[in-house]
Amino acid sequence: MFAWALGLLSVIAISMISLCGVLTLWLADKKLKRAFIYMVSFAAGGLFGDAFIHLIPEAVGKAGLETASSTLIIVGILSSFTVERFLQWRHCHIPTSDEHPHSFAYMNLFGDAVHNLIDGVIVGGSYIASIPLGMATTIAVIFHEVPQELGDFSVLVYGGFNKRKALMFNFLTALTAIVGAIIAFVIGSAIEGFVPLLIPFAAGNFIYIAGSDLIPELRKDTFEPKKAALQMVSLVLGVIPMFLLLLIE
Repeated sequence: MFAWALGLLSVIAISMISLCGVLTLWLADKKLKRAFIYMVSFAAGGLFGDAFIHLIPEAVGKAGLETASSTLIIVGILSSFTVERFLQWRHCHIPTSDEHPHSFAYMNLFGDAVHNLIDGVIVGGSYIASIPLGMATTIAVIFHEVPQELGDFSVLVYGGFNKRKALMFNFLTALTAIVGAIIAFVIGSAIEGFVPLLIPFAAGNFIYIAGSDLIPELRKDTFEPKKAALQMVSLVLGVIPMFLLLLIE
């Protein structure tokens, strides 16, 4: 029950991040755009760190590095690819502009709901495995949720929503993370072996998001030595908390 409580509190906190678009009501677009690229770097480091420092070692510890575990990592990667391609939606972390246009605001809402549902399942499953693993996974999800939710908010505004309506719809889609966590707790409790299968799958999802989505966004940015160095520092800073969480374990 303690794991249930922590898991639900975690996904509620993650869902609340969808309201971060309220910052755009006061902050200038130029300041947000400059900050985004470092937030993306930090998020990528957190996702890589959780996948390689926590999730994959946990999967190895439970089942060994067998073909099944490595296959599930690949399945996790392919599932993220499938969501992007067949829903015609992508995790977007850069504010909209003339050079970076977006459309299909309602399709973005649907895709975001699916993505948050998966996040909830991953967080819930991680808490079932162990509380420290659940905490590490929650932090990694939060790292990438902030730029993602700001990006999704921007997509909705670009697609014709006013800022208040965009905030409301973005928050409603974020609540599917709570549904995902409940599904994970119910299935995980009822089906033996569910969590060991979910952990490498989650690692594959995180690797895909960080490597196929976030890192390419960094490479789109105009190269400047100072900016590139700060991006690298932000990337490393995203990994460090994952190492520090090992102390809890």
